Amino acid sequence: MCGIVAALSRRNIVPILIEGLKRLEYRGYDSAGIAVLNGRLQRLRSTGRVVELEKIAVGLSAPVGIAHTRWATHGVPSERNAHPHVSGGVSVVHNGIIENHDAMRENLRGKGYEFASDTDTEVIAHLVHEHLRHGATLFGAVRKATDELQGAYAIAVIHESDPELIVVARHGAPLLLGLGAGENFAASDASALIQVTQRIIYLEDGDCAELSQSSVKIVDASGRPVERQIHISQLSAASVELGQYKSFMQKEIFEQPMAVANTLEMVTSANFVVPELFGARAAQIFRETDAVLILACGTSYHAGMVARYWLEALAGLPCNVEIASEYRYRESVPNPRCLVIAISQSGETADTLAALNFAKARGQENSLAICNVPESALIRGSELRFLTRAGPEIGVASTKAFTTQLASLILLAMVLAKLRGRLGKQRESEMLNSLRHLPAALTRVLGTESQIIKWAEYVAPHRHALFLGRGVHWPIAMEGALKLKEISYIHAEAYAAGELKHGPLALVDQDMPVFAIAPNDELLEKLKSNLQEVSARGGKLFVLADQHVKFSDGSGVEVIRMPDHAGMLSPILHTIPLQMLAYHAAILRGNDVDKPRNLAKSVTVE
Repeated sequence: MCGIVAALSRRNIVPILIEGLKRLEYRGYDSAGIAVLNGRLQRLRSTGRVVELEKIAVGLSAPVGIAHTRWATHGVPSERNAHPHVSGGVSVVHNGIIENHDAMRENLRGKGYEFASDTDTEVIAHLVHEHLRHGATLFGAVRKATDELQGAYAIAVIHESDPELIVVARHGAPLLLGLGAGENFAASDASALIQVTQRIIYLEDGDCAELSQSSVKIVDASGRPVERQIHISQLSAASVELGQYKSFMQKEIFEQPMAVANTLEMVTSANFVVPELFGARAAQIFRETDAVLILACGTSYHAGMVARYWLEALAGLPCNVEIASEYRYRESVPNPRCLVIAISQSGETADTLAALNFAKARGQENSLAICNVPESALIRGSELRFLTRAGPEIGVASTKAFTTQLASLILLAMVLAKLRGRLGKQRESEMLNSLRHLPAALTRVLGTESQIIKWAEYVAPHRHALFLGRGVHWPIAMEGALKLKEISYIHAEAYAAGELKHGPLALVDQDMPVFAIAPNDELLEKLKSNLQEVSARGGKLFVLADQHVKFSDGSGVEVIRMPDHAGMLSPILHTIPLQMLAYHAAILRGNDVDKPRNLAKSVTVE
């Protein structure tokens, strides 16, 4: 799974395919490939970066072709597992996970097909070829094949006998069409096509489309011809440009619903989660795991602290979260059956890389990288990996990288819980429904901005602030305090609310703003008691409360109601207002929110 580009034209489409793949590199990948039709089917594949594919494609020319960047799930990263896959003149690229590929593989072997890869995708190529053998058109063969697929997929198919057609289909994984003059295109992301067209059709679940140079034919899941709306893409600037936003941090805060949706794209249309989301050997490694060690720094460390609650509650696995810069300087007790999870936005954080290498040297060889940057050192140094689909994050203070890390970590907790027999089908279905709803819930939370600005106006002149949370929301309070420190330069501290009376309460007076996270959970009443301690000392309280939590605005207390309650996913929602608070406080203080003093985006030194 990762990036798809397809094109047919009167001109040579190879440069278009290569440029499209380059624009999808942010999504992460471990191999790339291209297949074209020019009298015959020609296929080129390469491990590593797209530039390596570009080198071996010099001189290649064709009017029709498909291309792909792959992030390994089924089968290790290698040329033999790279897309496109072929079968008797058919070539296919695919994003997604085919859940019933094992059964299909056995069935196709019984019909004489031989498999040249370890992927789930190769069954699609053979299946399409099988239907062509029985007289179906290419369009008909793809439709019949997709009827047999279970799971999420976006596919593009070409065939030697139909050199002027491309057939595409989608279910779960995104796929769109690009319309040109005497040429047409398909891709998994509009950014891959902005070089050639701004006229975009977003396919809906179950759609199948046939593309020629002069026309596009689309049918829906029931086989009825449909016309989908043509959109004029506003993605004329590169993703590293500001567009309508005043700063990259603001842009990245508001990109979070889409970033989380992209991160979850492989599961939101699936019926269940699978270990292969984390790599080809994930199932084997996860079954051997009896403990988890998380290594991270800064914001990523806070994501790991949230994950500890999820992993222990869902999967029943003991979890230790270590600050990476401290871990390798103490005598810890290694466990060879421990899964070591390294979390980093950049994948180049020196402390995290060193901590991971230290853990491996002590016999803890099973590692998983959760990272936002493909081809980073952390990704290369880990056996398993999950790339957060946040896209480029330019602002130094991490926002969308953090929420996508949380999204990936809840998936990990679900997979581990399922393998350990602790996630039943009903609970799995309920959690998948919550994940499907999460991007929409994040969008609604962004609507609290006008209220948050008023809080920012209060806190901006102050020199100190206190953040409180309980349980899984305590790390979110820590993240809120970190954001305020990073970009507004207001000294902020976070505490588990139950710790107030053990010291921090001495700081509370009328000049100490206190921000509290109050979800509707089992610790709510205890939190209320803690906040009464603040009010009794004259502290000014700002409470982020779920809808049905009984907190009244009044003297010394201001409340913002969250538009959604997401249960176990609640920490992801409560993060957003705290990011906006820090952002607006920093703006009011005249700070450069994207480049705070003394800080760098990627900390590549110890």
